[in-house]
Amino acid sequence: MTYVVTDNCIRCKYTDCVEVCPVDCFYVGENMLVIHPDECIDCGVCEPECPAEAIKPDTEPGLESWLQLNADFAAKWPNITTKRDAPADAKEFDGVEGKLEKYFSPEPGQGD
Repeated sequence: MTYVVTDNCIRCKYTDCVEVCPVDCFYVGENMLVIHPDECIDCGVCEPECPAEAIKPDTEPGLESWLQLNADFAAKWPNITTKRDAPADAKEFDGVEGKLEKYFSPEPGQGD
């Protein structure tokens, strides 16, 4: 098992989770975070820290595509280990449907 970041992170991009991760397995894109599934130790401390509730265990049904997206972009994006300010409009995007299709950016963010 591993944890995965799902669509509600897109355009919310809270970084509370990276601060508590004991193995620094978060990677940052332009408008979301991902978890490297081979680095995650399944401790689960990140899940309750996410204000957008975008982190889920991969054992939940229907997350296969999110597990793949996390794995793919963790290999391309820089590592992030310190909390940063969320985007100014993060609350406006919390819970918006269809964020992957409408807003996802494959561009890397700024790592540590």
